[in-house]
Amino acid sequence: MKTTMASPETLPDTMRGLELSAYHGPSALHLVDKPLPRPGPGQLLVEMHAAPINPSDLLFLSGRYGQKKTLPVVPGFEGSGTVVAVGSGLLPRLYLGRQVACGAATGGDGTWAEYLLTSPLSCIPLRGKVSLDQGATMLVNPTTAYLLMQRARRVDAVISTAALSQVGRMLHRLSRHYDVPIIHTVRRDEQVATLRDLGATHVLNSSDDDFEQQLYDLSHDLNATLAFDAVAGPMSARLLGAMPQGSRVVVYGALSEDDTVVSPKPFIFEDKRLEGFWLGTALRGTQAWRALPALWRIPKLMGDVLQTEVRAKVPLEEFEEGLEHYQQSMSRGKILLTP
Repeated sequence: MKTTMASPETLPDTMRGLELSAYHGPSALHLVDKPLPRPGPGQLLVEMHAAPINPSDLLFLSGRYGQKKTLPVVPGFEGSGTVVAVGSGLLPRLYLGRQVACGAATGGDGTWAEYLLTSPLSCIPLRGKVSLDQGATMLVNPTTAYLLMQRARRVDAVISTAALSQVGRMLHRLSRHYDVPIIHTVRRDEQVATLRDLGATHVLNSSDDDFEQQLYDLSHDLNATLAFDAVAGPMSARLLGAMPQGSRVVVYGALSEDDTVVSPKPFIFEDKRLEGFWLGTALRGTQAWRALPALWRIPKLMGDVLQTEVRAKVPLEEFEEGLEHYQQSMSRGKILLTP
């Protein structure tokens, strides 16, 4: 096995990482020292710059995500850093010394550590105006927002829930970029004001007593037959009930952490549909070819249309504070964990 290193004498024998010992949430997360992995054939070793905390990470910590790994394991689905060592193969050698947005391997440790062992196919070199901080969040939210918006471009108008989330903000900017009318829903009046300050035209407060009637009127006026739902739970049913005949609701998140219970009426009599979107499925298998153009287009939109608001950068040893701050207010911006 041959390993190529940019500066082999500077690489340590061990690294620090956050390790999950049980699927019991953040309480089962601990900062530990681990052996530094060495890349085998076709692999890269990335010295991490930063890794975000995403809603999918929180679901993973509690065992409620669509993917589980053998424990103990380092969580974290995405991040950014510099490739400092590679295994054999032409493709890995092309990445040596490059700054990259990187994703965790399917079965191994993730990005909440000082180093990540991964594949070239899970990395995108950072170019131009894309900083390491922005690159840390490039693979999950921007790709999700971009792929959802490609669906939105085929209809007259769309609805977006949790509209001040990072994906919600990106959908807003993409809707202006592609001239797609969008109805934003949030939960508080101050969030309505924030979105209007950002240039949003149609903003509804789901806490209003007449929210369903407002959504019914506006969705029918704009013919909004497609909704992107990051909340799930009762919200999915509220959307289905208010939207025009033939509409569909695409659930891509579960921020409410509640089950969705829907009457059969919309499906039987109104030709409506409820379906799911998972980025993991979109990027592999038979659907992967549809996502390839997005992976080339997204870096060109980073920094403005697909920019991520970063609230704070938190060292690994302060992960408990970082997780707590993120859970208290996800809409205020990303928390990045840094080595």
